[in-house]
Amino acid sequence: MANNLRFQVVEEAFKKHALDVKAPSERPSEYFGKYVFNRQKMYKYLPKDIYDKMIDVMDNGARLDRSIADAVAAGMKQWALEMGVTHYTHWFQPLTEGTAEKHDAFVEHDGKGGMIEKFSGKLLVQQEPDASSFPNGGIRNTFEARGYSAWDPTSPVFIIDDTLCIPTIFIAYTGEALDYKAPLLRAIHAVNKAAKDVCQYFYDDVTKVQVNLGWEQEYFLVDEGLYSARPDLLMTGRTLMGHESAKNQQMDDHYFGTIPDRVQAFMKDLEIQSLELAIPVKTRHNEVAPNQFELAPIFEECNLAVDHNMLLMSLMKKVARKHGFRVLLHEKPFDGINGSGKHCNWSLSADNGVLLHAPGTTPEENLRFITFIVETLMAVYHHNGLLKASIMSATNAHRLGGNEAPPAIISSFLGTQLTEVLNHIETSETNELFNLKGKQGMEIDIPQIPDLVVDNTDRNRTSPFAFTGNRFEFRAPGSSVNCASAMIALNAAMAEALNSFKERVDAKIAKGEDKIQALLEVLKDDVKTCKPIRFDGNGYSEEWVKEAAKRGLDVEKSCPVIFEHYLDESSIKMFESTKVMNKKELEARNEVKWEMYVKTVQIEARVLGDLAMNHIIPVATHYQSKLIKNVQGMKEVFPAERAERLSTRNMKLIEEIAERTERIEQLVEELTDARRVANRIEDIHERAIQYHDTVCPHMEAIRKEIDKLELIVEDGLWTLPKYRELLFIR
Repeated sequence: MANNLRFQVVEEAFKKHALDVKAPSERPSEYFGKYVFNRQKMYKYLPKDIYDKMIDVMDNGARLDRSIADAVAAGMKQWALEMGVTHYTHWFQPLTEGTAEKHDAFVEHDGKGGMIEKFSGKLLVQQEPDASSFPNGGIRNTFEARGYSAWDPTSPVFIIDDTLCIPTIFIAYTGEALDYKAPLLRAIHAVNKAAKDVCQYFYDDVTKVQVNLGWEQEYFLVDEGLYSARPDLLMTGRTLMGHESAKNQQMDDHYFGTIPDRVQAFMKDLEIQSLELAIPVKTRHNEVAPNQFELAPIFEECNLAVDHNMLLMSLMKKVARKHGFRVLLHEKPFDGINGSGKHCNWSLSADNGVLLHAPGTTPEENLRFITFIVETLMAVYHHNGLLKASIMSATNAHRLGGNEAPPAIISSFLGTQLTEVLNHIETSETNELFNLKGKQGMEIDIPQIPDLVVDNTDRNRTSPFAFTGNRFEFRAPGSSVNCASAMIALNAAMAEALNSFKERVDAKIAKGEDKIQALLEVLKDDVKTCKPIRFDGNGYSEEWVKEAAKRGLDVEKSCPVIFEHYLDESSIKMFESTKVMNKKELEARNEVKWEMYVKTVQIEARVLGDLAMNHIIPVATHYQSKLIKNVQGMKEVFPAERAERLSTRNMKLIEEIAERTERIEQLVEELTDARRVANRIEDIHERAIQYHDTVCPHMEAIRKEIDKLELIVEDGLWTLPKYRELLFIR
């Protein structure tokens, strides 16, 4: 793309989209949750007894009594109509990594030839969307369309534009989950019960354990005009070709740098609208790569946090277009620079105010802390392959292991102090309690600077599952996915580990052992068992790959093969014992994962083939023709010997273009043949493996040839915006 065209695109965007976003006159705390039917609004619009029953459902897990649904629906409708709402929808999360909704108006016939606004409890609690058209892994046939969406009262109803959005689960007519929310709620319930039981060893006032989640959403922004000129970005979300810019992120000047004005305006607008929807956004900053940014909220209850993240991703796309941008949530939209993740900070907290993954002030409290740390490690160790499968996708596979992303091997970093404690437990011959050092002071020899408080652990940027002081940071999930997938696997695995721990401790106590002694003996066994998952070194090194394999950790890199862990005997046993998912649901989800992988790669291959044949080769041969005319002109103007000497460089370019275009044509033909062979394989699992093994390598080979041509062909002739144009917002 010619430079003046990029200048024109950016200038028009800069002038068109105002930089002064008008914030509400109130403070954020005053407009927070403006468009959410939260507890404050429930108290105002619901009868007192109905309100009390709803709070019992939300806080204590009481079963929703359908007899109160009409009263709740009436209150919701009154509030919604006052807010200018005309429609309602059941908002659910199918296995597409997005959200789905079907809007219905608040209208019914009044029996007198007119219309009335109506919204009943029946419509609030349950609806019947089409269950065959969404990914379902064969649970629903095309001619078996019935499925149900059912209200989740623990996640508040909210308003988008003129529509009341009701968070729901989505299940098949036969009862299997067709979404992420249903198994997530089951996993949260399972870990609540298991953790609550273990807490009884340390506290007698714990009645509930909550799963906390704080996600960090990374993303790229590109100018909308440049985005529209890249068919690969439009169709696949990533650049299937493009030579790296002379300046990418090697100067490390973008990270935490000054946010560009246009981006700041976008962020401000996004934050206002997020806060109005009760998404507690708090942090914003430039990320490492050019045009890469991050947004993070305050920690929330896991189910609500997942809903808020899904809502935010949708909101980001809408607000970005208002400001002349397009949001890229693909895990690796640009080759050679950082990809984008969705780091999931996860922890458990008891309703007596104790954060279970945080150290205490007494030896007994530290025993509780070590118990939950070790059992988390047990969960991750026994199901490290499953956890990798839970975050793996055709898109995230491009990110893992490259440019600061964690490697595709699940391990856990604990830091020096915690590692020393576990080593002590493992080797100690006496069952004794222990103290942990809290945060320490660090003196800095500058009089004006106060002493720093240093955490009891450093951080390891290469660790996929790192302990960070009072929580674990699961850094492997990709930026575009529903983080419920990772949370389902992690919480279910944690519930299993805690159940096993309690069963073994209780068995020792039943034999007459002292409780503390029983706890320490089981912990010692578990510390030894899960030791292979602990790794504090460089996760990017080749030595770690070899060492991880020796430790029995999963080091597989093929995405379709990694998905197989969902059907491991240990995975099925874990999911069924915790009542999170049954074998049929797991088999269906794997069918969906393999199918989504095939379709993603298939679309990319088709787009790449089209661009190669209809954009790249015509442009390259056009430039080649110009070079040929130049050589011919040289021969007409200069003596033969001098013309030959002056034409040497152009002749080399002509020859190189001919060789590379011929190679591209051959590779595209081979790519098409590889797709055809793969598409004839009936078994979706084997087809996905074939796509990974034969189609993907051809795409990489084609890209390599195209990226070389990009450096040869005259800049003004190149039809696609280049990295140097896409990656730097003015």
